[in-house]
Amino acid sequence: MSSFARARSLLPRATRLVYQSAFNHSRPAPNISARISSSSSSPLLTLSKAIQSSYFSTSARRFDPSLTTPVPNPVVPEEAAREDSQPEDETKHAVVSTFDLFSIGIGPSSSHTVGPMRAAKIFVSDLKEHNVLDKVASLRIDLFGSLALTGIGHGTPDSILMGMEGESPESVETSTIQSRLKAIDEHKALTLNSTNRITFDPAKDLVFHYFESLPQHPNGMRFCCFDDQGDLLATNEYFSIGGGFVVNERTQLAHGDNAFYKGEQDKETNNNKVIPQTRRNQDLATAALPFTNSQELLELCKRENMTIAQVVYENELRWRSAAEIREKTFAIWNTMDNAIKNGCLSSEEMLPGRLRVRRRAPGLYKKLLKGLYSPTPLYKDSQMSSGADKTGLLGGSNGLTHQTPERGIDKVLPKRSVKRLMLPALDYLSVYAIAVNEENAAGGRVVTAPTNGAAGVIPAVLKYYLEFISDNPEQDIMEFLLTTAAIGMLYKRGASISAAEMGCQGEVGVACSMASAGFAAVMGGTVQQVENAAEIGMEHNLGLTCDPIDGLVQIPCIERNALGAVKAVTAAQLALNGDGHHRVTLDQVIETMRQTGNDMQAKYKETSQGGLSVCVPVC
Repeated sequence: MSSFARARSLLPRATRLVYQSAFNHSRPAPNISARISSSSSSPLLTLSKAIQSSYFSTSARRFDPSLTTPVPNPVVPEEAAREDSQPEDETKHAVVSTFDLFSIGIGPSSSHTVGPMRAAKIFVSDLKEHNVLDKVASLRIDLFGSLALTGIGHGTPDSILMGMEGESPESVETSTIQSRLKAIDEHKALTLNSTNRITFDPAKDLVFHYFESLPQHPNGMRFCCFDDQGDLLATNEYFSIGGGFVVNERTQLAHGDNAFYKGEQDKETNNNKVIPQTRRNQDLATAALPFTNSQELLELCKRENMTIAQVVYENELRWRSAAEIREKTFAIWNTMDNAIKNGCLSSEEMLPGRLRVRRRAPGLYKKLLKGLYSPTPLYKDSQMSSGADKTGLLGGSNGLTHQTPERGIDKVLPKRSVKRLMLPALDYLSVYAIAVNEENAAGGRVVTAPTNGAAGVIPAVLKYYLEFISDNPEQDIMEFLLTTAAIGMLYKRGASISAAEMGCQGEVGVACSMASAGFAAVMGGTVQQVENAAEIGMEHNLGLTCDPIDGLVQIPCIERNALGAVKAVTAAQLALNGDGHHRVTLDQVIETMRQTGNDMQAKYKETSQGGLSVCVPVC
């Protein structure tokens, strides 16, 4: 018996009637919300907590109203056998695919935009697989915790609706999203998987639980669909754990052990059998060269006489061919490069949202080009004149000040005119990072690196290296991205890349650490120096909070990426100037980051309830 067939048989009739009454769409949404949040003893609240699923099991859990923890459904024998047969230590290492850590999506957030869209896509795909998609007449979407608190600014509702209509972050046409959302709102209708048109009123059927979080993760969401009689057909809960990774109840316990989703379906045979076998194989990640932490990675590199990038490449060969690795790597870089280009050349003046933030990348980029290529250079010649006129040393028309000192204090500390500092590395790193994150804030296409909120750091550092240092771009792109991926794996395994769990140290901090390692690697650093660079990059981002103003990924996120890129290059240079020996290890700093994130108050972890988000007025 399928899990869908078991759903109604395991729900007592009285329970089904409660659901049918509670989710009757003829009743006003405020009444439903009030019943959900009014009292812990409410039958509906107990039921909403009890109706949880295993993988995509739509069977409602049996529950005793006196219990606060629901009793799980009986597991079908063959399902239990499959679960018990999995080796417990098969996924205890840190290895995931580079192309899951770096994935192409849309802005402004990987955890609040990309992940929810993937979750919705998985939900409707499973409805189709179990032959109930056509029976769905209505849908309810519940957002919890950080997804509710900052979801509007992060575009969470919009991305979920696009996912419900069958779109994926990698392929959705961003220019059509707003018009489609407007049509959904006007017609009060949604087309599930682009085939089944159902009634859907965003004002009533999309509920924000601002002060309630699901226990598994702050970024929780629940989808429930009903037939034309109002009876529950299917339900599932998903958790967006950062970087576009999505888990549900079956996979959540292995949060650090590589159980995740980043794709929706893989066709296994020509018969269109939508069993994602390749997805499962990759999730199990039977790596050729497994490692759990940076110490094991260093020992592995020493034993095999390999670089970090070579280790990652060897693991990727277990899942795809060398040609495919190369193709996917360059596709990731091309998307990064296009995001820089689009941000620098944008003709839009303002970013979306109530903050009315001006785009700065186009203006900054024009100033840089003027300084490099204009007949009148932006940066003045710094050579001293050999003429007899020395007045310029302390004053005069050609000196450092345009004012004649009149007071005694002016002779000691004269007022100075504006000077320009000639540091092209800092300028280009900053403008590249700002360009990417302005594109991300505008909902453009970017790469999760490892998240959207930190999407500008790695592209900026790599772009700078390719433009000004590299003599073999293709090889350097491979070396840089594979090295950074290895460091990202360590953070995902040892801590988290979710700002809702770690604050911004889990996003920009991790991106800075990854970029530091990548830059040190392509500069010819040893494995020990690369690890040292990654450690420095994070050590000086510890405690970084996530407090986006108005829930928008704009302030302080955009500038923070620019500073992260500059800091990454500085960290790499410090490591390269040493011999690889250092007191604090990367493993120690990752554990410190994890503990710091756990100790951090929730208001500083992507909730817009503290920090800049409450100290800076929106209007």
